[in-house]
Amino acid sequence: MANPLQFMREVREEVSKVSWPSRRETTVTTIMVFIMAIAAAIFFMLADQVISKVVKIVLGFGG
Repeated sequence: MANPLQFMREVREEVSKVSWPSRRETTVTTIMVFIMAIAAAIFFMLADQVISKVVKIVLGFGG
């Protein structure tokens, strides 16, 4: 079994090697995620409407 103190030293050493994003990078990335999520939601909503209309026409339920 590993020594807990040695483990903590190794964890600290590895964390110091991580390249952390700046606040600006985090903010821009977060905004882009929200924009892409909204764009995807709009796209799928429109695709759903079109498919729904096509299915109704094909099955004879009107348009």
